[in-house]
Amino acid sequence: MSGQGEALTSSSYIQHHLTNLTWSVDGGWNAHDAGFWTFHVDSLLVAVGLGVLFLWLFRSVAKYSTVGVPGKLQCFIEMVIDFVDENVKDTFHGKNALIAPLALTIFVWVFLMNLMDLVPVDLLPIAAQTIGVPYLKVVPTTDLNVTLGMSLSVFALIIYYTVKVKGFGGFVKELTMQPFNHWAFIPVNFLLESVTLLAKPVSLGLRLFGNLYAGELIFILIALLGYWQLPLYFPWAVFHILIIVLQAFIFMMLTIVYMSMAHEDH
Repeated sequence: MSGQGEALTSSSYIQHHLTNLTWSVDGGWNAHDAGFWTFHVDSLLVAVGLGVLFLWLFRSVAKYSTVGVPGKLQCFIEMVIDFVDENVKDTFHGKNALIAPLALTIFVWVFLMNLMDLVPVDLLPIAAQTIGVPYLKVVPTTDLNVTLGMSLSVFALIIYYTVKVKGFGGFVKELTMQPFNHWAFIPVNFLLESVTLLAKPVSLGLRLFGNLYAGELIFILIALLGYWQLPLYFPWAVFHILIIVLQAFIFMMLTIVYMSMAHEDH
């Protein structure tokens, strides 16, 4: 095969692994011009499935937990809960019973979605093709729709608690009277504070997406090496574990920080 053919084959292989299984209201399954209401079915199914797994696992451990010497799974779950709880206590300075469960959900759910990046890139897509599913992306956090969807949910909570704690007038005052506390600077303040506010969900979503998308792309490039991929796959997988945990931790910590700022009433 010529170099051009190999390049085309490699390009199509990469493109296939980066394509979502989609369904749209207008075009149906995998339509090229699907319109706005297009659902990434694989990302949704995997994300929801991992969310259900998280809820089932933690509920099962809580239901059958013992007061004596805990088992390995119970010990691990308790370590995760204590880790999240300590970070919430150190970072969040308000009073809200939602924050700790929210932080735990974000950390574990994002970690589980990131963890799917360690599954060999050909394993599940080939299995899906045998039952007639043409595309399958199994890492939801490499889908910008998922990461921005989560960050926009956090953004909605930030706005809600800012208005609840400080009142609508306090929220407007933050946007118009900071950092320059003078009426003449209201347009400048509003521009600066609006950019800062809108940057929160964008930075949350793009940071998670960018890191995991890059990691997935490297796994795909390693898979192109065929039988020579193993010497590179395992070192990168070990390094990528750090990225998986770190990105889940960063998403959780930034959420806690933003929620703490929303509860600060000066």
